[in-house]
Amino acid sequence: MRALMRIAALFAGLVSASAHADIYGYIDSGGAGHFAPEKIDERYQLFMRGDQPFDSAQLSSPSPAPGTASLFRYLSQHPNLKKFEPLLNAAARDFSVDPALLKAVMAAESGFNPAAVSPKGAIGLMQLMPATAARYGLQADLKKTVRQKLADPKTNIRLGARYLRDLHKLFPDQQQLVLASYNAGEGAVQKYKNKIPPYPETRNYVQLVTQFYQLYKPLTGGIGVTLSSNTGTGPKRITMIIPGRRNMTAALSSQ
Repeated sequence: MRALMRIAALFAGLVSASAHADIYGYIDSGGAGHFAPEKIDERYQLFMRGDQPFDSAQLSSPSPAPGTASLFRYLSQHPNLKKFEPLLNAAARDFSVDPALLKAVMAAESGFNPAAVSPKGAIGLMQLMPATAARYGLQADLKKTVRQKLADPKTNIRLGARYLRDLHKLFPDQQQLVLASYNAGEGAVQKYKNKIPPYPETRNYVQLVTQFYQLYKPLTGGIGVTLSSNTGTGPKRITMIIPGRRNMTAALSSQ
């Protein structure tokens, strides 16, 4: 199955203004959500402004922005988000990673699709390369290959959480560099003297992950996503368009 293009999430208040981006989106006739950091065409409507935190109270205002409520429900009630939340929370606890960040990165990498495989071979919910998994000791055995093991949601999530934990150790209190490293590889960040590499995809990725993080992060006063079960036949895909996109997996595989 072709990998879903990436969506991303927000880290409010700890990043510079340069990491903020407006988010546009729409849901197509097939029920698939599409998001981008710019207005790709007339179908895309403004969902979140980059210069202010997302306030869920606007959803109940007399005149909410067109499509805002449906896009919010799409992201907050995606069935696989609820399905994999126990695994996310367990990995977040075991590796001291913010569960909201794990949800955001997972949404960005695979759209919560455990069968996602990128053209370059990144696998699963957290879109990990076999070479990256090997760094953490994941080995093939007589029953399964490394790729097959990475397709297991629990294994994939835990390895993604471990990688994020190590990136936080490498770049403490520098969330932008953690996200840039997850996208382009820590070697690329170090190459540019511990700054976000000048790759259009990486810069857009950091902006987008930064923006959506607040949807998964409970804020002071209780604003945040309330996950609820989706028992209907709602949307199953999330699509993210990142202008200037490079392929993250190529950078990781070279480490």
